[in-house]
Amino acid sequence: MTRRPFLAALSVFGLAPKLAAAQTAAPKTEMLKLSDAEWKQRLAPAAYEVLRHEGTEYPGSSPLNAEHRKGRFVCAGCDLPLFTSETKFESGTGWPSFYASIPGAVLSKTDVKMIIPRTEYHCVRCGGHQGHIFDDGPAPTGKRYCNNGVALKFIAA
Repeated sequence: MTRRPFLAALSVFGLAPKLAAAQTAAPKTEMLKLSDAEWKQRLAPAAYEVLRHEGTEYPGSSPLNAEHRKGRFVCAGCDLPLFTSETKFESGTGWPSFYASIPGAVLSKTDVKMIIPRTEYHCVRCGGHQGHIFDDGPAPTGKRYCNNGVALKFIAA
């Protein structure tokens, strides 16, 4: 039996989507848990405010806005790779922007702090706040991951 008839047979029982999800699932990332005092010692004050207290840096303040070399953008809290340089684009917002994250690197939740619900995302390993996701990005995803620069570090390829 080839794969196509096999998946068709599974779909009769509603199993094909579960099998596809299992095949594309990202590997499990072990959580990094530190005390508040350890985070304060580990992070610069601006990064601590953003990553641990969901703050926002001033637009246009990040040197990462002008970063165009090949490489990866990693979480400033735990060094987990979150984005590749290939997904970075100039959004004109004043914050580093990406149209896709590395699969399995971020988790999202609804943020209602500004009354209108927004999608906020965090590093999957340390839970550090990164920014918000908007539906005004370029193809192929149409998404804009609007990231606080202090929440990232750039690692050149």
